[in-house]
Amino acid sequence: MNYTLDFTPVIDGLPSLLLGCLGTFLLAICGMLLAIIIGIGGVALRDAAFKPARWLVIAFVELIRNTPFLVQIFFIYFALPLTGIRLDPTPTAIIALGINGGAYAIEIIRGGVQSIPKGQMEAGLALGLHKAQVFRLIILKPALRAIYPSLTSQFVLLTLTTSIASAISAYELTSVSQRIESESFRSFEVYFTVTLFYFVISWVMMRLFAQFSARYFKYPVK
Repeated sequence: MNYTLDFTPVIDGLPSLLLGCLGTFLLAICGMLLAIIIGIGGVALRDAAFKPARWLVIAFVELIRNTPFLVQIFFIYFALPLTGIRLDPTPTAIIALGINGGAYAIEIIRGGVQSIPKGQMEAGLALGLHKAQVFRLIILKPALRAIYPSLTSQFVLLTLTTSIASAISAYELTSVSQRIESESFRSFEVYFTVTLFYFVISWVMMRLFAQFSARYFKYPVK
């Protein structure tokens, strides 16, 4: 088999690929923020005294964690319009990523919350703090510190999951690479380059998470 490597289409499409990387970053960051909101809110409801709220959160987590992300994003993009809710590809991808990541974040954060000794919670209540203040000031930050490595690993995986958003033509790296490949038929060159880009994106995300941890979750040293 004679195959001559030709990276010319990749070089010509480099500006579009870089914009696709930016699109991937934006999808990932927005999806992570939504996942964190869902995760923290879900943990608060999961341990609430109101039983229907607990059951709703449990059902949500089980539904999302036991169905493929591709099916979830297709449901939002193709099925919801039947109810009158129509979303563009990018908002659809962000919502799907947030919902998917949020389901996993709920269980990860909940594990961290349960690792906090009950004595700290009781001490906070004894000081006259409300339950919401105890959760926010005493429980949440130590819990986040404990589960930060697991949570950030999940978010790196979520960043790579953005590639599935190409199935609904959301603007990100994989969708751009598919267009370049369909025009040039240089599959090896295009997807080899995209593989390197995803590796760099993952590495950058891990470095950003490490810097954030060093700044906000480092224990004080005398």
